[in-house]
Amino acid sequence: MDVPVFGSGPYAVSQPVTRNEDPRLLRGRGQYTDDMNLQDQAYIIFVRSHVAHGNIVSIDTDAAKSSPGILAVYTCNDINEAGYGTLPNNLPLKSRDGSALIKPPRPILATDRVRNVGEPIVAVIGKTISEARDAAELVVIDIEELSASVDVSSSTSDEALQLHQEAPGNVCIDFQMGDAEATSNAFENASHVTSIKLKNNQVFVSAMEPRSFIGNYDLKTQRYTVYTGCQGVFGMRNLLAGIIKEEPENIRVITNDVGGSFGMKSLPYNEYPVVMLASKNLSCPVKWTADRTESMVSDHMGRGSEYFAELALDENGIFLAARVHGLANMGGYLTGTGPHAQTVNVGKNLTCMYRTPAIDVNMQCVFTNTNYVGAYRGAGRPEGNFIMERLVDTASREMGIDPIDLRRRNLVSKEAMPFTAASGQIYDSGDFDPMFDKALDASDLLGFNKRRSESQERGMKRGFGVCAYVEVSAPSGKEMGGLRFGDDGRITIVSGTLDYGQGHRSTFAQILSARLGVPFDKIDLLQGDSDQLIIGGGTGGSRSVIAESGAIYETAEKVIEKGCQIASYILEASVEDIEYNEGSFHVAGTDKSVGIFEVAKQAKDNAGDHQFPDSLDTELVHETAPSSFPNGIHICEVEVDPETGFTRVDRYSVVDDFGTIVNPLLAEGQVHGGIVQGIGQALMEEVVYSDDGQLLTGSYMDYQLPRAVEIPDITFDDHPDPATSNVLGAKGAGEAGCSGALPAVMNAVIDALSEFGVSNIDMPATPYRVWQTIQNSSD
Repeated sequence: MDVPVFGSGPYAVSQPVTRNEDPRLLRGRGQYTDDMNLQDQAYIIFVRSHVAHGNIVSIDTDAAKSSPGILAVYTCNDINEAGYGTLPNNLPLKSRDGSALIKPPRPILATDRVRNVGEPIVAVIGKTISEARDAAELVVIDIEELSASVDVSSSTSDEALQLHQEAPGNVCIDFQMGDAEATSNAFENASHVTSIKLKNNQVFVSAMEPRSFIGNYDLKTQRYTVYTGCQGVFGMRNLLAGIIKEEPENIRVITNDVGGSFGMKSLPYNEYPVVMLASKNLSCPVKWTADRTESMVSDHMGRGSEYFAELALDENGIFLAARVHGLANMGGYLTGTGPHAQTVNVGKNLTCMYRTPAIDVNMQCVFTNTNYVGAYRGAGRPEGNFIMERLVDTASREMGIDPIDLRRRNLVSKEAMPFTAASGQIYDSGDFDPMFDKALDASDLLGFNKRRSESQERGMKRGFGVCAYVEVSAPSGKEMGGLRFGDDGRITIVSGTLDYGQGHRSTFAQILSARLGVPFDKIDLLQGDSDQLIIGGGTGGSRSVIAESGAIYETAEKVIEKGCQIASYILEASVEDIEYNEGSFHVAGTDKSVGIFEVAKQAKDNAGDHQFPDSLDTELVHETAPSSFPNGIHICEVEVDPETGFTRVDRYSVVDDFGTIVNPLLAEGQVHGGIVQGIGQALMEEVVYSDDGQLLTGSYMDYQLPRAVEIPDITFDDHPDPATSNVLGAKGAGEAGCSGALPAVMNAVIDALSEFGVSNIDMPATPYRVWQTIQNSSD
């Protein structure tokens, strides 16, 4: 493959191009799933469990069935009669003893037992949504309530009831990663050992757009067309086909605009196959859309883990080893991504920027009577970085070493690249030490003491927090490369990724424009229709630019190769004399040329008449590049009011290494979004259940999200050291903000409280929790 050409001009790679999809969205012309309504569609309402744990004694649907406008009422018996399977988990994870991950069946509609509030039991389909809702209230379900366990500690206690027969002690996997023996030896020989207990609080995903699904079965073609917001239509199609025991070719998945996902909409949910069954049985389209409270009891959640972590150091503060023992909440069932984030990803991301020779990561993933937990922005990467960065700050205080100095003593040097971390990951690039200088300058470290004194004069406590993270993006896979030339002089990129807020339409157009020299405003993107794809890896794990840039480049090479053959005929020259540059084919050494769109037109006009390709259109399966290693320094300053416990984030600066950034404007926006989510989790967001499993934070009156007024200006800069593993030299940017924000904010809070003797505080550091911690420290 040729050396990358990044182009020139205002739309070149690395230019801050504004998103060309935004004018339509800002004018309210976006089309989300719930905006769609098909002719003669019916509506479905789900009756969900009102208890967290219990045996289903009886289900009475007679009154609902006879209610006005009701077309059908389904229970698990109808699902079984249809021959449907259960919701899948295909993870190949193993426990330390070699046994496979325990995967209890996750029924589409509850059968004999419920395991969390919100588990769907009955589906009511009506001609109108009001009729369906009225009838749903007539369903009577008798549940023999059992004792519930709502946190990992109680669920693994001897007194806890077993949620699934297959999972003794409610543990689905006992995972180990790293060199346990080398780690143990390092701790035995360490001059200092720091240990800390940490909680990574469970959070709602809180996507702007609630989940929605429309199913439409065509009796003539015997095919389903479904509409839903997701992270990849090709994968969604294949998973739905497996659940309903149908050939994938008989399902078409269409995704239009998506109002956020953060991992939550990546896989099928219970509601989807029920909608498809209803559409087939009733010969009409069927629609379901969650309201916000329903989302809170049916969407999968994020994070939710507890750790006992240790760091071994020598007398000079050099890291020798890190060890983690943790429990991670899976909820009542496993999602499709389930424990991967809290096992493999924690281990991969634990070492951050540091030369840590050995690690030992031990995680037990536990079933509880709460909603299930899956991938949430970063999916284990923020967790791993949070553990290490909290250990480093704690060790610095215990050893009397400045936290910045301690970090710098242990950074992997640029000369050591490629560097094999104790996790087994090979960092191909990174320039950490100069990045630290740049970040400290951006944060105005020299002015911190003055700002702290000013805060002190107002009765406030100011804290300074640092995080030096490295994130491991998604591994290699397969992605579609597709280019189609239209009769209207436009070119369409066909991609198996999927934009749910990232700005792919602009970013991918910049990449293609740079490679082929075609005008940016002549490029379209097709990615949300499974019928148009030959494969699709979807969007997740900060992989899209890396995967799709490789696919675009490989496809462009095929286009140029075919175009040279066609241009040789048009220009009456040998193929060997044809060169391609900036959107045109040239005869070497002459001024004879023909544009790429004219070549595409003549190929189609003369199809079959000559011995050259009859179209420039090209599609292929691209083997994507391996993981990249985005990294950066986050620095946060907070101000704490000791009288109320209220914490205000006052300053925030970040310097990131995303390698070659295709669009700095969009990359900065991604970082801002991740930081805001990190601030939210660190200071205010937390899912809370009562002891009997009732959700106490079931609305935004009870669950606090960060608002604009609570977020400071975020200073962003980059210090790129391009990746060597992919054609652009890019590194994933979509989730990095979360990885840096959680530790930076919490380290700042604890620094502010350090004069009270506080060395740790659980997330979220709410005003009450901070105030109570201060009071307890003075007792």
